[in-house]
Amino acid sequence: MANIKVFENRKVRAKWDEEKEDWWFSLVDVVAVLTDSANPTDYLKKLRKRDVDLGAYLGTNCPQVEMINEDGKKRKVLAGSTKDVLRLVQSIPSPKAEPFKVWLAQVGSERLDEIADPQKAIDRAIATYREKGYPEEWITQRMMTIKMRKELTAEWQQRGITQEKDYAILTNEMTKAWSGLSVKEYKKLKGLKKENLRDNMTNIELVLNMLAEVTTTELSQKEKPETFNQNKEIAKRGGKFAGETRQRYEKELGRKIISPTNASNKQLLEVKNKKD
Repeated sequence: MANIKVFENRKVRAKWDEEKEDWWFSLVDVVAVLTDSANPTDYLKKLRKRDVDLGAYLGTNCPQVEMINEDGKKRKVLAGSTKDVLRLVQSIPSPKAEPFKVWLAQVGSERLDEIADPQKAIDRAIATYREKGYPEEWITQRMMTIKMRKELTAEWQQRGITQEKDYAILTNEMTKAWSGLSVKEYKKLKGLKKENLRDNMTNIELVLNMLAEVTTTELSQKEKPETFNQNKEIAKRGGKFAGETRQRYEKELGRKIISPTNASNKQLLEVKNKKD
């Protein structure tokens, strides 16, 4: 998805969050569009100081997200979801406020439709994978992993995990426990950079990753961890269970499961056990 959105010929940087299935918008860019300020960064700082409630809201809900500046370099900027941007817009007196809200709704219309009818999100994802040439059985498996991942992240949220970096740490611990590789090492094995790791897993790798996530979710629901370290230990245990399953599978079949195969040849992602 394009990372630049245009409102009245003004650019607003945006980044699609695959995990949350929502946009992050640069709040400085939003301020620039609505105020025509010569220094939107300073305007936003002063606005946050003047409007204490807004300042507290942005500080709690809006993370620093890496986006590309006009000079082509990546920088972390304060970013907000569609909901957060609407909250910001309410505090900026501007004749462009209403047209901007309409524009924002159009940009996020797919997401709003999906909230009302989750099946639309599933259908859109299936259509996208088909267009990219993924095998049908692999797509079915991938849809299941998306469902399980959402259940896991929802459980983590219940346990107070809200920061993106914390999700990444827990996911890394779980992945290393079942695959023997960190996420970074796993992506390197498959020759990936920014690509989604799960979109480059074979169907068997997806199954084992899903087993790790399901087990972690169940353990968390049972034990109700209260600290980050407790969540991390449960993630390791969930991953370890799937790792033991992987080892048994490899012993029975006489071959390794963790594979350098990636989506450059999508048909190879659908691994089928050969019968003698």
